Amino acid sequence: MLRLGHVNGNPHVGVYCAANEDIALVSEPVEQKSIDDIREVLDVEVIFTTVAGSTVVGSLVAMNSNGAVFSNLAEGHEVDRLPQSLNIGYLPDRINAAGNNILVNDKAACVHPAASKGTVRMLEDVLDVEVQKRSIAGIDTVGSVCIVTSKGLLCHPKTGEDELKALSELFGVPAAIATLNYGTPYLGACAVANSKGAYVGGRSTPIEVGRLEDGLLLY
Repeated sequence: MLRLGHVNGNPHVGVYCAANEDIALVSEPVEQKSIDDIREVLDVEVIFTTVAGSTVVGSLVAMNSNGAVFSNLAEGHEVDRLPQSLNIGYLPDRINAAGNNILVNDKAACVHPAASKGTVRMLEDVLDVEVQKRSIAGIDTVGSVCIVTSKGLLCHPKTGEDELKALSELFGVPAAIATLNYGTPYLGACAVANSKGAYVGGRSTPIEVGRLEDGLLLY
């Protein structure tokens, strides 16, 4: 399932929302229609929270089915809203915008190439996946330029063929290039997705939506 929308009028919905297969973290306040759409298209429980008092939850949290990684500025009451079944970790580096700097599904993760060895070990433990330090399309903030689920991977349009092949092998899913929100290459900022659906920025064109559907196998 797929639906176009906004979060408080902003089409960069991935900045304000993070999701895995079971839950979506959404900042408050958000209009009820957006909440209903996110809940329905992703088939998840919606949990309202902030991170370090900020509403840009999608930029500051990275999740898969095993765990969630937060900015180290997150406060206890914000993290306590998540299910106890999830492992929780915090980025210890100055590069602490987890959603922007980590790309993860249930098989693997990429992280900003400047991440420390301690960060890599923490991600392996919390997310229970293989972790690689790398850039994508020459961009270090890998979580901001791609979207990955257990079905597919969409990458920045300047991602090379060799990169796509390597990423496909790492994440265990087909990889393709795309844009959203009328040509925006920062895909992670423009949508939130899991294997069941996607909530996509409302400026995205029909061609862009079609590529997302094909790339994430949302039929």
